[in-house]
Amino acid sequence: MDIAQRLLKVNQRIQQAEKASNRAAGSVQLLAVSKTKPVEDLLAAIAAEQTRFGENYLQEALEKISALKGQPLEWHFIGPIQSNKTRPIAENFTWVHSVDRLKIAQRLNDQRPQHLPPLNICLQVNVDNEASKSGFNLDELSQVAKEIAALPRLNLRGLMCIPATRSEFEQQRKPFAQLRQAMEQLQQQGLKLDTLSMGMSGDLEAAVAEGATFVRIGTDIFGARNYPTS
Repeated sequence: MDIAQRLLKVNQRIQQAEKASNRAAGSVQLLAVSKTKPVEDLLAAIAAEQTRFGENYLQEALEKISALKGQPLEWHFIGPIQSNKTRPIAENFTWVHSVDRLKIAQRLNDQRPQHLPPLNICLQVNVDNEASKSGFNLDELSQVAKEIAALPRLNLRGLMCIPATRSEFEQQRKPFAQLRQAMEQLQQQGLKLDTLSMGMSGDLEAAVAEGATFVRIGTDIFGARNYPTS
């Protein structure tokens, strides 16, 4: 199956999930996660009308952004962010889904070029309190979200999570429901949030059922990742 066929299949899954959850058609956006994939694969996806791409590794992403300059694409940074990498992220991306510390938000704000619109961001939430994962804890979210929402060069749009892998549909829904409830609480406190970035190849249906607005799909579009062998 080629990339265009896989994209079609994923989009059909999203449409079926929207219908099954009584969601409006088109309310869930597909973010094609293209980390480790060559520009040729992205061109195949672009030819099939995919315009939103998620990248995890900054250097690799910058090379692709440069190679595909002139294409009407929307670039989303979804990987871990080191302090010394914030400037090129602030300069080259439309969205950042993985803001996991106040300091990172402040640096992105200060380094966002004036000629660009404010940077759309999501706060990464560690819904399972996993030691191996970064992200804000649910109990600190309220305070930090207010501080970040006040930064003028950022547009705080919502929340993102990468929950622990679960195989059962109802079990998959639980962490996504927690993230949705966390966003609803922030909305009740006056924050204008509209984005839940959650769900991947193995659990997108559960994420859509709980209100995902972005699903981040890599393997089911591009196949297994091309990690270099050391």
